[in-house]
Amino acid sequence: MNQQNTTQLLFPARHFSVLLSSTPRGARLARLLAVEWMRDHEVPYRMAETATHVVAELAANAATHGRVAGRSFRLGLLAQGEGLRIEVTDTRGEDLPRVQHPSPDGDSGRGLLLIEALADRWGVETGPSPRKTVWAEIDLPQP
Repeated sequence: MNQQNTTQLLFPARHFSVLLSSTPRGARLARLLAVEWMRDHEVPYRMAETATHVVAELAANAATHGRVAGRSFRLGLLAQGEGLRIEVTDTRGEDLPRVQHPSPDGDSGRGLLLIEALADRWGVETGPSPRKTVWAEIDLPQP
């Protein structure tokens, strides 16, 4: 059996999705739920550790920059084959995220730089209106 088939058997496709309030509490809950889901589904530790940071940042961004009063954001996790995809969907599709280079003494603006550093790939998909989904993919660490 080749390595790809072995990896797929050890890490079969699994999906998790939950709607959370667009608040700091909702962002914290997103991180906690992701940690539990990854633990329950035996996501390898190094991948789970990286994914936890990515979930925390994307959820915080959704609660801060994607917030619309009375509307929630959705956290989605998809583990399959050799990777993990994290998706956070909010209802501010007109406000697309962009990497910024903050001043050294600034308190914010580093989130997408962190996502770029941690994720193997990331991007933004718009729609259906008024939504946008910010996603990040993390490859399974090679032994």
